[in-house]
Amino acid sequence: MARLDNRVALITGAGSGIGRASAIRMASEGAAVMCADLDEDGAQGTAATIAEHGGKAAAMKLDVSAETEVKDAIARTASELGNLNIIYNNAGVGGGFGWDRTIAVNLSGVYYGLLHGAPFLAERGGGAIINTASVAGLIGLVGVQPIELGQPLPEGAGAYVAAKHGVSGLTKQFAITFARMNVRVNAIAPGYIETPMIAIASEDETARRFLESLHPMGRLGQAEEIAAAAAFLASDDASFITGIVLPVDGGYTSR
Repeated sequence: MARLDNRVALITGAGSGIGRASAIRMASEGAAVMCADLDEDGAQGTAATIAEHGGKAAAMKLDVSAETEVKDAIARTASELGNLNIIYNNAGVGGGFGWDRTIAVNLSGVYYGLLHGAPFLAERGGGAIINTASVAGLIGLVGVQPIELGQPLPEGAGAYVAAKHGVSGLTKQFAITFARMNVRVNAIAPGYIETPMIAIASEDETARRFLESLHPMGRLGQAEEIAAAAAFLASDDASFITGIVLPVDGGYTSR
């Protein structure tokens, strides 16, 4: 028996990168998966891949920055797939989208998933929620080029770090609030992962070497490595784990 048999998961940002890899991994371990993404074609592509390999999946378009859409997605998942046991608040954007959009997606989007998801699971006997934080939710980040005095800061400077630190805090708070209701809430803090989000930066050889050098293991991570951690946290193997922010970062935060 696979460890996620008879479970239903809602995964946001499932059209590519970590979300896609996590949807495929959880489906391979027996879960039925609702693949949600602002890129509806991407979400459908992930669901199709799962179906091709014998799994059960559905897809929907979802803007996690819209609270009503998140609330509806939770109810729709349970209705279409028969239940809901796992919510993975994974959707996010990089730091180049300005303050308002970065906070709306990376922080408010996770908050809405927790605000509506945790009570929903509690009312049905419990479940697991996973949030995608970041090493930027544990420490500050350094850039390839240092900022010089008098140089203008980019629009939304610090927004990504602020949002991801917020995700870490929300994870702990909701874990405490819902611990007695059998809802476990954890987060994963990835290092730099080879996904479309960092593709442009990693195309430049100097930038890529710099990003690799930040990790003591000397390489970027793979989406499948984050997916493995997500599947573990979603499973009963993590039954006594709640409120953690788990670095999966090649040693990045150990420096």
